[in-house]
Amino acid sequence: MIISSDLQMCKTKFEELIGQRIVCKTNGGRKRIITYIGTVEHCYPNVFTMRCDNEAGKQSIVSFSYIDVLTRTVRVGVMPKKSEAEVAV
Repeated sequence: MIISSDLQMCKTKFEELIGQRIVCKTNGGRKRIITYIGTVEHCYPNVFTMRCDNEAGKQSIVSFSYIDVLTRTVRVGVMPKKSEAEVAV
């Protein structure tokens, strides 16, 4: 059972990630995993949205619910930030 305090804690953590790049992996059915790489844009009461870049250079916005993250239907990982030394090279 998911407690409302767990849901609020999950939302708070995503609010801290606004503007950072993350990776979301979700089940696409028939043994397929769909991977989204993008930037967290907004946190709403029940979902968060992220802006993703695809191979064609187009951007799309996808949304995931906090419940899916808590039940591990969606796996989330934070991408490491590039240091100033890496950017200068």
